[in-house]
Amino acid sequence: MLTLRQIEVIRAIMVTGSIAGAARLLNVAAPGISRLMKYSEDSLGVRLFDRRAGRYVPTPQARNIFDLLDTVHRKIDDLQSAVADLGRGKSQELCIASVPSIANVMVPRAIAGLRRRYPDLDLDINILKIEEAIDYLLLGRGEIVAISSRFEHPLIDFELLASGRLLCIVPETSTLASRKKITPQEMSEHPLIGINPKDPYGAIMAAMFTNSGIEYRMNIKARFGTTVCSLVAAGLGIAIIDEFTVAHGAVPGLKCIEIDAESIFHTYAAYRNDLPLSVYAEQFLATLRKEMMSVSSIGGHAKPTHRRSRHP
Repeated sequence: MLTLRQIEVIRAIMVTGSIAGAARLLNVAAPGISRLMKYSEDSLGVRLFDRRAGRYVPTPQARNIFDLLDTVHRKIDDLQSAVADLGRGKSQELCIASVPSIANVMVPRAIAGLRRRYPDLDLDINILKIEEAIDYLLLGRGEIVAISSRFEHPLIDFELLASGRLLCIVPETSTLASRKKITPQEMSEHPLIGINPKDPYGAIMAAMFTNSGIEYRMNIKARFGTTVCSLVAAGLGIAIIDEFTVAHGAVPGLKCIEIDAESIFHTYAAYRNDLPLSVYAEQFLATLRKEMMSVSSIGGHAKPTHRRSRHP
């Protein structure tokens, strides 16, 4: 039985017609080529080459073997090329989704890191509401959803991405813009733009006031954080928003103020527990977590979860 190395050496001699030529082609020392050639002939019990005028010429009985060797070598080249394509993500597609609060700033930065690792990988990115995550995963539309809360489901696992805090955002021209901290009582004295208290972040916001025994009124409610930010930047009030939505100065014209109240929240990656993640999905998850941890004011994340991987 010939090894792949023996096949490579025999073909190199056949192509170049000499031991020295084969050594140059393979970038190795000539004596090693000579020894392996002799060992191969001894193992097969067949002389593969005749030496004529200093050149190695295939023997008549070995010509059929050389044709097969050439075919095998081409297949090996095809295999190596296919493996290289996988390493770049060529002809592969990763489908992921995210809730808007993570999608606006964090996901694009994670995708940029993923693209550097897999430059040829095709990507399909969806923006979902929390209630749409179950169908997205169970119907096989994508592998991972970055989500702002978790729930119980027998087929879906949740892995902690990062923890963060809610912040108060005010127009940069506001008299509040110079503040480092603000209390729920102080926020209640200004026009408040907010999200629905039934949403994960909205529930935390509502609890700040309820726990302090403070009544508040939202003059404007909006479904998504980016809309809230734009309304505040337009001078229509102040708001409470998650720190990932406003990370890296994503919305100009705003000043972020720390809230003097409990405002910690957690974000998760949701995926099916009956299917292994692809290496591309695992890399995206790791990159997204790193991006979110880099801006989190909380720090710390869950220990790595042991998942079955589907290495493409």
